[in-house]
Amino acid sequence: MLPVAGRPFVEYLILEAARYGFKRVTLLAGRFGEQVQEAYDGRVINGARVDVIIEPEPRGTGGALAYAHALGALDPAFLLMNGDSWIDMDLTVFVQNWNAYQREESGVFAQILLQSVPDSGRYGAVETAQGRVTGFREKTPERAGQAGQINAGVYILSRAVIAEIPTEQACSLEAEVFPRLVAAGQVAGVAAPDGAYFIDIGLPVTYAQVQDEFVAQRTRPALFLDRDGTLNVDRGYTHDPATLQWQPGARAAIKLANDRGYYVFVVTNQAGVARGFYDEDAVRQFHDAMQADLAQIGAHIDALEWCPHHVDATVEAYRKDCPRRKPAPGMINDLLAFWPVDMARSLMIGDAETDMAAAKAAGITGVHYKGGSLHALVLDHLK
Repeated sequence: MLPVAGRPFVEYLILEAARYGFKRVTLLAGRFGEQVQEAYDGRVINGARVDVIIEPEPRGTGGALAYAHALGALDPAFLLMNGDSWIDMDLTVFVQNWNAYQREESGVFAQILLQSVPDSGRYGAVETAQGRVTGFREKTPERAGQAGQINAGVYILSRAVIAEIPTEQACSLEAEVFPRLVAAGQVAGVAAPDGAYFIDIGLPVTYAQVQDEFVAQRTRPALFLDRDGTLNVDRGYTHDPATLQWQPGARAAIKLANDRGYYVFVVTNQAGVARGFYDEDAVRQFHDAMQADLAQIGAHIDALEWCPHHVDATVEAYRKDCPRRKPAPGMINDLLAFWPVDMARSLMIGDAETDMAAAKAAGITGVHYKGGSLHALVLDHLK
């Protein structure tokens, strides 16, 4: 719950999981767990539902996970993030790597994200060979100043690993579980990109450091995209995932923007809700299908905004002149208020004049999509 740049640090971690498509986030809380529960239990943040589990007594990292497993909170494979560190890593790619190991039936039961640092002595180093973790070196004064790879605090684990931990027993993943898995050759190591920003706020000096640099590190340009007619074929009030058909080069365009370090946002009018043709759950299901398709190529949309309102709505609850409905800039402005966006390098691409008007009103560049390869258009305009 420590604040960083005006927001609890844990909330940035929730946002990271959500922007990469995770729909359920479980916070494992210990001391002061009631505060965490009051702040986050049951909330939905950027499309991800947050649940809080409070361990009844201190049980260590492994013991807390075993308790969560006993409550039915763990998926067959799950992402695990430390609560006091943050790294700029595309988690879609991290998951892709895990899925590749599982398809190969390689015997990998855990995967650790690794960060290269100039001084591994401060953290303790992780040794690897041919993509597998082979050992851990504790932090010692003798290793001060030596470059190496460290544990970045992000993992994917098989639930089977946690099932072997006694439910009411204290257990450390780092000291007890991982060494056993490493000895059996069952832990993969995935390196973060060179130069990826990493911060561990566990020390006073790094906690002070993050206050000054975190917003700047998260600030990046954004690619705003219309949906129907731009990303997918517009079939008229499109809402059925079974009818999802991407425009030429659309998925590749999103992947390109991801790889260039852009946020990718979708802003779409969904008057079909106001007219009673479908409900907002149908909108969410269509977006889930888009994200699932994108994940297959290691791509993602960071946030999807829609306006279900219309002045001529047949559903009374949605009948209003909404400032979020394009050509008004409300959806874009809401995203700009929530995410640290470099507006000067951002752009909006859409197939309608309302998209161009919304972009102009929000103060960002508008680019009219007139068919053809969306990838080629994005490639021409990313700065």
